[in-house]
Amino acid sequence: MGMGGGAGMDEVRATGIVLAAGAGTRLGRGPKALLPYRGRPLVESVAGALLDGGCRGVVVVLGAGAPDVASIAELDRYRTVVNREWQSGMGSSLLLGNSAADPGDHLMVALVDQPGLTPRTVGRLLAAHRPGRVTAAAYEDGAAAAEGSSPNRAGGGLRRGHPLIIDVTLRQAVAETVTGDAGARSFLRVHPELVDEVDCSDLSSGLDVDTPEQLYLLG
Repeated sequence: MGMGGGAGMDEVRATGIVLAAGAGTRLGRGPKALLPYRGRPLVESVAGALLDGGCRGVVVVLGAGAPDVASIAELDRYRTVVNREWQSGMGSSLLLGNSAADPGDHLMVALVDQPGLTPRTVGRLLAAHRPGRVTAAAYEDGAAAAEGSSPNRAGGGLRRGHPLIIDVTLRQAVAETVTGDAGARSFLRVHPELVDEVDCSDLSSGLDVDTPEQLYLLG
């Protein structure tokens, strides 16, 4: 579990949150959490990367098809919560994960549909995090146009993505701005000066599996 060194005062204590409630309607393959990845449900890979990368614990937020996901995926190492309001968008899942996490921890928020996430990415973000900040993975912008997201102008060719660490001191402020499907996006837009981007392009494309054309990301 440890990221080397003793448990000093400066150790980053983070709870991982996996936003795994989506139905994956554009994919037509059932809940995104159960997309096959290297022979196992994708949710196992993403949650495992958070735990193995240095998060103290992981909360998996289920929604669409929650009973199926809970019975098929091996999630015993994690805490699972079910968002009954999952159709209202990702924001409600983030709020539920926030309320389920230890109030003294930073949050590391990951998306279940990001198959490239590895413990190395998680460890890099935890190592880079500074008090009072939001630390976000960023990726080379080549795929942003194909993904339909607007390039992040400040990033100089990088686009901000997931996972991202919300500092413990910012959790309440972020939660107060969460609406619909936006998650933390509105807070980040208003407070760009609080966001540190960490280039993780060497580890992953950072792409999400949103459309049938992106199923290749599952390898």
